[in-house]
Amino acid sequence: MKKLLLSLLLALFIANVQAQSMTDTLRHEVLLETDSGNIRIQLFNETPRHRDNFLKLVRSGAYNGVLFHRVVKDFMIQTGDLGSKSAKPGQALGDTPETYSLPAEIVYPKLLHRRGAVAAAREGDDVNPKRESSASQFYIVWGIKFSDGQLDWAQKRLNEHTDSTVQMTPEVRKMYKEVGGSPHLDGQYTVFGQVLDGLDVVDRIQRQPVDANDRPLADVRIRKATVLK
Repeated sequence: MKKLLLSLLLALFIANVQAQSMTDTLRHEVLLETDSGNIRIQLFNETPRHRDNFLKLVRSGAYNGVLFHRVVKDFMIQTGDLGSKSAKPGQALGDTPETYSLPAEIVYPKLLHRRGAVAAAREGDDVNPKRESSASQFYIVWGIKFSDGQLDWAQKRLNEHTDSTVQMTPEVRKMYKEVGGSPHLDGQYTVFGQVLDGLDVVDRIQRQPVDANDRPLADVRIRKATVLK
């Protein structure tokens, strides 16, 4: 009887370990259906608070109908201002009040601002020294492919904004030269996902003509956001 009980307990233990392992390795995916096409993104387990908050917002339908309210060519596209759903033409966006923020989950150098990175927007360091993230606003990186000289400039800027704590390794420099992105943001904003499919859509959006506030002249909207897995 004791052997049977021990065997049962061992089986339950192994099952729990396997279930936990599956939970740890599963990476959730979200589909953003936009006016310009679909963008499929993967969320990182290394940033659990941002992952879970994003999944909660997607499942609640919070992102359905929001605009890409800030678009900067050769840099990034930003969305997630929940007040943008009913915005009037030309209205400045991005300052809709939020009821909470998220503690920073900066995982450098594992999670970088490479092309296609999904990261949380936030208030500037002057009012937000802990670099806490917006509850809902996020951006998708486009950036450029950097030359060595441009990477030297980016490293100088990183030194100024991170007290020289963020240093690009030769491998990181190579990635930014070959893949592209926005290295000068590393170590300062939480990267919590990556585009798996739809970089052509990101490219299409980042090329849109914009007004003085970087809002696209023709609205570009997330029609629907869905958790795929």
